[in-house]
Amino acid sequence: MTNKFVHDFSGKTVVLTGAGGVLVSKFAEAFALAGANVALLDLNGEAAQARADEINALDIEGKAIAVVCNVLDVESIKAAKETVDAEFGGTDVLVNGAGGNNARATTDNEYHELDLPEETKTFFDLDQSGVEFVFNLNFLGTLLPTQIFAKDMIGREGANIINVSSMNAFTPLTKIPAYSGAKAAISNFTQWLAVHFAHVGIRANAIAPGFLVSNQNIDLMFEADHKTLKPRGEKIINGTPMGRFGEPEELLGGLLFLADDKAASFVNGVVLPIDGGFAAYAGV
Repeated sequence: MTNKFVHDFSGKTVVLTGAGGVLVSKFAEAFALAGANVALLDLNGEAAQARADEINALDIEGKAIAVVCNVLDVESIKAAKETVDAEFGGTDVLVNGAGGNNARATTDNEYHELDLPEETKTFFDLDQSGVEFVFNLNFLGTLLPTQIFAKDMIGREGANIINVSSMNAFTPLTKIPAYSGAKAAISNFTQWLAVHFAHVGIRANAIAPGFLVSNQNIDLMFEADHKTLKPRGEKIINGTPMGRFGEPEELLGGLLFLADDKAASFVNGVVLPIDGGFAAYAGV
């Protein structure tokens, strides 16, 4: 298969968390197409293995392995690192892709009104454990793998960390205060890491994806036919200057650029929006 990317990660090892999912597994495939060995870490080992098998079936240089890993369990992360080290000899790029939202941390209403139906789940009804789950998965699920993997990345030429933030980090969306806040924390943490590791050769950056349709959000965006937009989907499209949802492949150029130490050697602490102009649009 012809490598369609200009970036060369031959001889590099890229570790990706949350890689059993569609989006991060696309990231893994892109790195493998660019020559890297990739370790797909996910709590769902079967999903990660299926994605790794798909990559290994390609006629490419990069090799993929699947590793079961709970990003909220330090011992699980340490065990995953041992597996990666034994297979590939260390980590050059860490992509913290694990994350997500939870219905228990989501309101039914965009605006609080005095005459809402009694069954409406408002801000005052948000479940503490749901909010904690979202913050833990997104923020701790980024911090803990970074603690475990980055220690041995010090001194490796071109070592860097890529976090996954969101356009929510720039302007919080209605209904999802916990997810918006957690992604804002990811952006802030990315900048903190960039400064903290600047003297030891590890860069840290993030991508901030806009709206992509996935199995997780398709029922929020579309009616049952998955073709007709719901009001929230229409609002999103109207707020995106390019007038459409993004595709997973459209994240790959920015991702590979930030991870490439030849192309982005002086890029550090950047949170790159890839959102069709959503974050830039004032709505008027």
